Amino acid sequence: MERAKDILNASLFWRWLMALCRWCGSQWRESAVIRWFLHPAGWSPALSEHSVFYKLWSWVRRGLCRLYELLRLEALFRGSVFTNTWFWCLMPVMLAPVMPTMAVLGLAAVSCCALLLALVRSRERKLAWTPINRYIILYAAVYMAGTLFSVNLRTSLKPGLLTAAFILFSVVLCNAVDNRTQLDALLTAMVLAAAAVSAWGILQYIFRFGYQSAAWVDSDMFSSIEFRVASTMGNPNMLGQYLILAIPIGGAKLLSAKDWTSRGFYLVCCALMCLCMILTFSRGAWLGLLFAGAVFFILLNPRLVLLIPPALVLLWMILPETVTARFASIGNLADASTAYRVHIWMGTVAMLKDYWLCGIGPGAEAFNMVYPAYSLNGIDAPHSHNLFLQITCDAGVAALAVFVILIFVYFRMMCVALSREKDWTNRLHQVAFIGGAAGFLVQAMTDYSFYNYRVLFLFWVFLALGALCARRGELDEGRLLAL
Repeated sequence: MERAKDILNASLFWRWLMALCRWCGSQWRESAVIRWFLHPAGWSPALSEHSVFYKLWSWVRRGLCRLYELLRLEALFRGSVFTNTWFWCLMPVMLAPVMPTMAVLGLAAVSCCALLLALVRSRERKLAWTPINRYIILYAAVYMAGTLFSVNLRTSLKPGLLTAAFILFSVVLCNAVDNRTQLDALLTAMVLAAAAVSAWGILQYIFRFGYQSAAWVDSDMFSSIEFRVASTMGNPNMLGQYLILAIPIGGAKLLSAKDWTSRGFYLVCCALMCLCMILTFSRGAWLGLLFAGAVFFILLNPRLVLLIPPALVLLWMILPETVTARFASIGNLADASTAYRVHIWMGTVAMLKDYWLCGIGPGAEAFNMVYPAYSLNGIDAPHSHNLFLQITCDAGVAALAVFVILIFVYFRMMCVALSREKDWTNRLHQVAFIGGAAGFLVQAMTDYSFYNYRVLFLFWVFLALGALCARRGELDEGRLLAL
């Protein structure tokens, strides 16, 4: 390695290229837009005491604390497992990929009750507040407003309430983690769960069991693809979406591991997840993962951008022809799946010209009450196959605007933290949560990512964990079950 470095440093072209990269980097860092982006004004780690929400919450909390004392409930809950808020948040985060949606909702509700109990037991405990929290709450409120204006309130009410509950769980999770040990255990649990899901998917591919739909593959164009892995997610594209979130976390844990045992463990986890990702044959997910990986390594060390072209060539050479042919078909309208999506997008855009203000309400039933009148070529669809279009369908242009602002603030929050962070481990985790979110949103352009409620839940969990990693260096070392 040292010999290769000496050879490169002796090269006139390499020195010129490095000088050019340093100049471009300095121009980028000193630009007015980047300085504005990395130095936001008015951000506070705590909820403002002058806000209406804070005053309302303080009034409600004082009443609940007084009731708790009058009923002498401390004798009942002292030492109880229900006081371990972090533990109850760990359960749905870890088990969401393998449990039914309503079971995940039940565990999330218990987590919310456990946090409320912790806040009532201790008057000194404050609500943790991140820059994205206000937009998370606002997005949930706008989404519920869109639900109430649904063309079919009866069928939209359940998915609307479920979506809002899963969105708001991210605020609960931000307040449940008290220290760095708990945060790291949550991240490890997510990687372990994703590795188990991936291993199950690989077994599905080997032994050919599990549901398969003829609509998943164009048999005329891809006759060599006989089986697509869905594992516990029920759909290969949804599995791919989930793995886009999990793989960068696994990569960060691998690169930050302190001993060979941990490195071996995370290497196996990452290998299982990457192999399972290939077996989904989800082109959008592959594209999203490649984008996530590019963002990860460029933010970690911008000079690594020079390795992207040779890395892509190497991947093209070593991957099976089935995989490369599938990837090369991205954008090919001769593929039935691609043409299907394009027609749905065009029909949805035509529909939104009439329903842009409040949308039509969440749920496949509401969508199919209106969409067929705008459908091209009589194509039926349960959703618009695009996250941003579907958000507009569900709750109107206001929901889309709030969601876009939320995502912008999330990336800004993470980049601000990264620009100030010096610790290697913390930087690894922060770039993982930037790259994972970016890759997820790339895949979201080709599919409705929130069609699977467990993927929806895990996305908002991912944002909450990213917010926690943004201030990971400020957290105490702590222990798992901090009472």
